[in-house]
Amino acid sequence: MKLIINDTISIFEIQDQFSKKYPFLKIEFFSQPHDIHVGSRKENLIPANLQLKDCRKKHNEGTIELEPETTVAQLERQFQEIFGLYIQVFRKSGNVWIETTVTDDWTFAKQNDEAESFYQEMESIKRNDPNPPI
Repeated sequence: MKLIINDTISIFEIQDQFSKKYPFLKIEFFSQPHDIHVGSRKENLIPANLQLKDCRKKHNEGTIELEPETTVAQLERQFQEIFGLYIQVFRKSGNVWIETTVTDDWTFAKQNDEAESFYQEMESIKRNDPNPPI
């Protein structure tokens, strides 16, 4: 999968491209960097309706090749080093989205597969017990 990066694209458009490939993961953009295995601060979250030109100082254009074997840490580093953008990947866990801080070294295939397996397990529990104690 190729993510196109230029000043006129919005954060939402990148998020949309990404979620079509990885429906159990999402990317959020932040105004400040974070260390590996450390979460981003909610107050630094950039609204999805902004264009990239409005939230970065490095105005390089290009594409990022996102392969299933790419790790979260690799993608975060590429966005920061090439495009001056700070991202955080989240994985769906039931009804909430969790930052992948502890699993930054996992590939996108593994992240998505884990989230999908958890989702299917939860759906199975719901089918067998419509009022589970979860």
